[in-house]
Amino acid sequence: MAEPIVRAAAEADMPGLRAVAGHYGLLGMWPERPDFVDAEREFGAVLVGEVDGTIAGFGGTLRRGTVTHLGDLFVLPDHQSSGLGRAILARLLPRDTPKVTFASNDKRALALYVRNGMRPRCPLLYLKRGPLGGRPASRESGPAVPGESGPGEAEVRAAAAMDAHVSGGDRTATLTWYAGLPGVTLHVSGSGYAFARVAGDRVVIGPAGGATPQDCADIVLEAANAHPRAGRVLLAVPGTHPLLPLLLEAGWHIGDMDTLMTSEDFMRLDCYTPHPDLG
Repeated sequence: MAEPIVRAAAEADMPGLRAVAGHYGLLGMWPERPDFVDAEREFGAVLVGEVDGTIAGFGGTLRRGTVTHLGDLFVLPDHQSSGLGRAILARLLPRDTPKVTFASNDKRALALYVRNGMRPRCPLLYLKRGPLGGRPASRESGPAVPGESGPGEAEVRAAAAMDAHVSGGDRTATLTWYAGLPGVTLHVSGSGYAFARVAGDRVVIGPAGGATPQDCADIVLEAANAHPRAGRVLLAVPGTHPLLPLLLEAGWHIGDMDTLMTSEDFMRLDCYTPHPDLG
């Protein structure tokens, strides 16, 4: 077997890269482009690992201020434990700036991230809720609805300012891109914000945050309750967030779990719910 080649992803690599992403079920909430890989290429970095002319793995990051969010590091099973993942990560992550990732339960991945300066902070729980029935919530202010124009520039900038405070860094450009995608709505109050995106009969809430834990909980619930008939409403909640027991008591279910890892204590984990793919 030839030595793997690690390099920046080009457009011609996208079919092979997305084949790796598809193998791990990463594209279910992104049925059409642009998708999260396009966001990583535009607002961060994407590297591929090529073995014998075939894309065998990839890694992707997004930047928010000085923070690097490692969104993806995936290697096909036949090439795991070959050093390919380590080689991709070594080129992908900066050494002396804040870093964050959502690590799977793969012990090898956890150890790799610890060796790269990150430490486990808390579980990140992926919650889901089925349809509530009834009529949609009224729209006094804030969110757009499918078929109308998306969030305005002033709303997005207000959300981005609050997001920078709770997530650890500014990503106005990324959130502006996200707000412009079909099906994305934005709820903004004076003390909270929540993005929501409809994909088929499913809705993903996040990123979302607030000045206080209660502000965050209120805006997340407002965004979720605006979609009472959705087949699934999905949300990533840090295990330390006071919103977690409220949602479980309200009938939400834990679908999956990662470990939220950071190099420094720069996130307001009690006031922030990240996007599963965008951080």
